[in-house]
Amino acid sequence: MFCGPTSDRDFREAMHRRETWVAYSTANTRLDKLATIKIATCAWSYEDWRGVFYPEHLPAGERLGFYARHLPAVEVDSTFYHAPTPQVAAHWAAETPPDFAFACKLTREITHERKLRDCGEPLREFVEALRPLGEKLWCVLVQLPPFFQPARDETALRDFVRHLPESVRFAIEFRHADWHHPRIAHLLSEHGVAWAWNDLTSFDHQQEGAFEFLPDTADFLYVRLMGDLEKKYDTSGHRIHHYRELMWPRDAALESWAVRVRQAAAEHRRIFMAVSNHYEGFAPHTARRLGARLGFLFPEPGETESANGATGDGRQMKLL
Repeated sequence: MFCGPTSDRDFREAMHRRETWVAYSTANTRLDKLATIKIATCAWSYEDWRGVFYPEHLPAGERLGFYARHLPAVEVDSTFYHAPTPQVAAHWAAETPPDFAFACKLTREITHERKLRDCGEPLREFVEALRPLGEKLWCVLVQLPPFFQPARDETALRDFVRHLPESVRFAIEFRHADWHHPRIAHLLSEHGVAWAWNDLTSFDHQQEGAFEFLPDTADFLYVRLMGDLEKKYDTSGHRIHHYRELMWPRDAALESWAVRVRQAAAEHRRIFMAVSNHYEGFAPHTARRLGARLGFLFPEPGETESANGATGDGRQMKLL
């Protein structure tokens, strides 16, 4: 179940093409067998990153182009709230290098409001809206809420998975432990849907995240390093932290995930890894730290271009 290439030949050609992780020649990295791994942050448009990742006066609408000069992929969070227009998706494609990768969250209307029921038309519209991304769309992430549980929702999940369009890869993230059952893994495997691996460990138990048993159900992997979500907000629901620097280094966890991903790379066509701000405190830095452990050197802002050269030509539209 693959997006982008329309035939087996197209797919083989795309997979054998040497990938460029950064658009600038000064940042080119020698590629190895891990070239089908993409490391991303969860979203790109954070005000907290202004002045520490993005130049202080960079317009919000120019952030994606700047981001794509330093990291090879992004998990799009805004699509969880509403599907983009095809024009916006086309703009995302135009503002990023040829081998840049997107993973887009499925809308909450489908996952949280409809609970995967009666969603054929909104799903079709969502996939159609993303069509301008072409082969840059590596996956659609179906992030299910904790209240979505097998006792009342398994039939809906089965019907949903059976009717997914084959033109797009899908990964499903479960947030309730009762889904961890062989019959659910078999369902996803039967339809080529990836079981998203998520690391939600607390800092004190960081060494355990990469060693949790998680089903491997497709020929691609989707990994999310999220951290302890219970400490993300205070009792009133407000964010506790400003994500501008490394606050909780998870060296042991990153080493373990790098080992696990290296082992998995031999058996999977593609691996998408998304890191959250909350995992270590500053997602761009975590992405660079993880990349270094996998043999990729992502440049820090300022290493390959001046801030003025990164701000674009003023024609970009606001993306979020």
